[in-house]
Amino acid sequence: MTMKNILVPTDFSENCNKAADLGIAMAKLYDAEIHFFHLINTPVDWVKLDIQKEKIYPETLRNIGIAKSALRVLEKKAEKENLKCRTFLEYHVGETHILKHSDHFHHDFIITGSSGTKGVVREILGSNVEQIVRRSEVPVIVVKEDEVIFPFKKIVFVSDFLEDMSDAFEQVISLAEKCDAHIRLLRINTEKDFNSIEAGLNPIKSFLKKFPNFKNYSMYVNNELSVETGINTFLKYKPNDLIALCTHGSTGFLSLFSKNIAEGVTNHSTLPVMTMHV
Repeated sequence: MTMKNILVPTDFSENCNKAADLGIAMAKLYDAEIHFFHLINTPVDWVKLDIQKEKIYPETLRNIGIAKSALRVLEKKAEKENLKCRTFLEYHVGETHILKHSDHFHHDFIITGSSGTKGVVREILGSNVEQIVRRSEVPVIVVKEDEVIFPFKKIVFVSDFLEDMSDAFEQVISLAEKCDAHIRLLRINTEKDFNSIEAGLNPIKSFLKKFPNFKNYSMYVNNELSVETGINTFLKYKPNDLIALCTHGSTGFLSLFSKNIAEGVTNHSTLPVMTMHV
């Protein structure tokens, strides 16, 4: 996985600041450039407004000043680590702005923050995080309440292992190798397909045949009433630093994860969640 350019959309909340720290740490590890991006909602088209008319909106002016100052703090943090850094302040909220921006600058990775257990993903930047996770062509990490442990040492990759997710899994392996992390491959058997643990492991074993040189892993099958419960139960007994899931662009999430289940994991997990498009 190449990582020359990392995008960190931020609203300067606590979780976004943790995402910024993670972005800086990952940029350092990969020797990548980092971009901090903030969207600010304005009552009018701010770009076309002349300086005199800006004074009609003192609160917006104040918010813009606060945002510029906060972006400068992040920029200084990155520069302290000898990273190449750029900051962007755009006006008017819309999720397409972030993804258009990302496409334009050819970002290889997006890292952002979201309140999870205390709310839903859409609390940050409108519904932007939800849309980024669903539509991004590049891997996304959403940082939540838990303290971020980086470099990641334990990554759980959750799938039914029935669809071809080889490219996405290559990205997880690449990140794991860079971090010297162990990958746990987890399949959840729900009540519709309860079977023996051995039978549940077969799809994982078949999937791993595509990666004959990959050794730093373990395999798990959980029998649970729902995928989300299965993941939560697994995490209680096997703490991890990162959850990795795959998404389909148009419909949201892979067949194992109905849209609601996967967004439930992204919303309610307190761990960082990494999603990859297939």
